Amino acid sequence: MNATVTLPNGREVPSLGLGTWHMGERIGDPVNEALALKRGLDLGATLIDTAEMYARGGAERVVAEAIKGRREEVFVVSKVLPHNASRQGTVRACENSLQRLGVDMIDLYLLHWPGPHPLNGTVEAFHELKRSGKIKAWGVSNFDTSDMEDLWDVPGGSDCQTNQVLYNLMRRGVEWDLLPWCAKNNVSVMAYSPLEQGRLLNNRKLNSIAKKLNLSAAQVAISWTLRRKGIISIPKASSIKHVEENIEAWGVDLDKIDCDALDEEFKPPVKKGMLDIL
Repeated sequence: MNATVTLPNGREVPSLGLGTWHMGERIGDPVNEALALKRGLDLGATLIDTAEMYARGGAERVVAEAIKGRREEVFVVSKVLPHNASRQGTVRACENSLQRLGVDMIDLYLLHWPGPHPLNGTVEAFHELKRSGKIKAWGVSNFDTSDMEDLWDVPGGSDCQTNQVLYNLMRRGVEWDLLPWCAKNNVSVMAYSPLEQGRLLNNRKLNSIAKKLNLSAAQVAISWTLRRKGIISIPKASSIKHVEENIEAWGVDLDKIDCDALDEEFKPPVKKGMLDIL
């Protein structure tokens, strides 16, 4: 397992990061969520993924609390909503995210999914934000292979650093052609919801393999996403206990027997399908 992933621009980032989807919501616990993120940073998972969509900016505010006083050690990822991603709208959305995050610059800024605005305008905005120092780099999320090809046809589109997609044992469709396309074009991949929002953890076969390895089901599922080169896994955990458990998966290398057993339970794709999105 690779502990780091090198982005196309040469920036090295941890292969295991911290997700924040559903953080900062009114029914949540932002104080303990921020403490969980701080613990993750302490343990070396210094990439935090968030978005303006998450709790309508609430997750970004939780991140702001977590990274206060330690900005230099954190790689911050955030996203612009598609309906905001016009040329001018992208810049405004980024400035709003910067304010909520309490930072001067976002390390990696993503288009959350393909939307109504022409890609060339969004890409132009990303490059403008880079020139002005408000972002270091940009990428996309929930882009299928055809979307990536469309992006590559846009001037400056191949400057894309990552594609963040749903990828876990239950959602393997991207293995058919998207992951190979990204590998061929040197685009890193971020795997969101590697635990399928917890639904994976009840699988009997996964738990059997985990018990044999003296691991939790979550640790096996996370380590499985990390078995491929160039993949960054970003599980979300709102408690210190779960963050610690997830990060222990970083040191796990699944052998071929266990991977084959997981393939038997969670079949690899045999044809092209629709891109899975949560």
